[in-house]
Amino acid sequence: MKKYIGFDLGGTNLRAALVDVESGQVMRNKSIPTLAREGHEAVMQRIASLALELISQSGLTPQDIGGIGIGVPGVLDLEKGTVVFLPNLPGRWEHVPLRQRITDLTGIRTSLLNDARAITYGEWKYGAGAGADTVAVFTIGTGVGGGLIINGQLHLGIGGTAGELGHTVIDHNGPRCGCGNAGCLEAYASGPAITAQGIKAVVQGLTTSIGKMCGYDLNCITPELIANAAREGDAIAASIYEQAGFALGITAGNICTALSPSRIIITGGVSRVGPLLLDPMKRTMLERVTTMPIERVEVVQSTLGDNAGVAGVACWAASHAQE
Repeated sequence: MKKYIGFDLGGTNLRAALVDVESGQVMRNKSIPTLAREGHEAVMQRIASLALELISQSGLTPQDIGGIGIGVPGVLDLEKGTVVFLPNLPGRWEHVPLRQRITDLTGIRTSLLNDARAITYGEWKYGAGAGADTVAVFTIGTGVGGGLIINGQLHLGIGGTAGELGHTVIDHNGPRCGCGNAGCLEAYASGPAITAQGIKAVVQGLTTSIGKMCGYDLNCITPELIANAAREGDAIAASIYEQAGFALGITAGNICTALSPSRIIITGGVSRVGPLLLDPMKRTMLERVTTMPIERVEVVQSTLGDNAGVAGVACWAASHAQE
């Protein structure tokens, strides 16, 4: 059976993985710097070279590869196979024909998918979402992404834009979000949002150990440091995660009311704090959802970790190989 390659196109690193799409197992992987400042054409050349290098190191030829899938951290036109824009890479990549360019450079059919949707697909196929019919996924890190599985299908919506759960509005008078809107979940529960609350607490001189733990260097405040302070009994640090979990619970509750998923999966670097974030999230869902059996919705952490995206997008490429 042919193997597939899944790519994670990150602002810092490019990662390619050879994936067995029957099991989701990552058989071999390789990562190199993205060097995004060199422009999109140089990055696409690096993607193609990395793919061919991984194939060669695996003792295979391009003919042994059924397809390449690329998880892209931005807005895509899936029908055209182009990048609409990438907010976190230099140059924004407006209307770049990524799918066709990689196909031309490698001779291997290529598919694209938003990176959070790739994670969603991977967790549903091989990880924490396996066996569930309807699933919502929140990816919580530098931003808050998401994805939806509805009736056993990855829900893409118009042009593949469905599932941006981090940009649902929970307070129309809330803080400005990076997307240009105000009061999005991302403005409350992302890593930078949590960090900003920690910095604010120190600057305001509140009674908290956060400042002492970072030597009063505000640049050293991170979500992990705030979590450590909370675990040591710091009430201010705990309240920061309480607020983030509340915002996450409001959004998840709205998703439950609309779609009644059987499972919600939380993933991404910030999610690793576990109960600090998930307990207030679950409590808020139970308090705020009244029209569906919210107690039957499982809230779980991901099981695939960093492999979810590359496994998911490789499987996505396999599912579109014959189109």
